[in-house]
Order: sequence, then C-alpha cells, then structure tokens
Amino acid sequence: MKILAIDDDTAMTDLLRLTLETKLEIITTNSSLDAVQKVKEQSPDLILLDLMMNDMDGWEVCKLIREFSKIPILILSALDSPGLVATALDAGADDYLIKPVASGVLLAHIHKLARRGQSFPTIAVSPI
Repeated sequence: MKILAIDDDTAMTDLLRLTLETKLEIITTNSSLDAVQKVKEQSPDLILLDLMMNDMDGWEVCKLIREFSKIPILILSALDSPGLVATALDAGADDYLIKPVASGVLLAHIHKLARRGQSFPTIAVSPI
C-alpha cells in the first residue's frame, strides 16, 4: 500500500516515514500544492493530511483532491475541536485523528480504511 503524508512540518513527515516505512510504501511532502500534484502523479492508496498548512490549508487540499479522486483521506491534526472535525469530514475526509497519535492507533485506522477499499491489501497491525 502506498501512502502520501502531507504536513508542512518536516519533523512530522520524517516521523511518519520512520514509523510507517517498514510496513508500507510512504511518500511525503511539506507543500499543499505539491501534494495535489503528487496525488495525480503517484496515485497513492491513502492520504495522511494535516489541516494547518502554510500555502493552502488541509480543508482546501481535501476539497481539491475530492474533485478528481476518491482516495481515502485520513486527517492527522493537532486541532481538537468537534466543529473542526465535522468540517474536515464534510470537506471529504474519511477519518480524523488528533496528534500526537500512537503508531499502533495510526496503523489501526489505516487498516480500517484499507478494509473499506476492496482493492487495498490487508495490513498486519502489531501491538506496540
């Protein structure tokens, strides 16, 4: 499974790469505009998306991606507000997790989204 991680914080994309690269193929970007292009060029199976981005916020990125793709989008954000969660889901996100999140929980949510998509392989989630 190929995952695209989008976060303007390079430390976060580095952490996601280290956490996931032994189990999944991971592509990262720190630019919203680059992210939309990577979705078109790389065809990831799942997107991990931060909401607070510098060049374009995650809600806008989500809406843009939804104009041409149904790839599952999992929001990873430090924003912990029910209204913001609802807005992200209304913008087209499939799931929402609040940072920081344990790697086992992140993998479980990725696995959940993978099960929903019939073309996605099953991912083994090991306890942490």
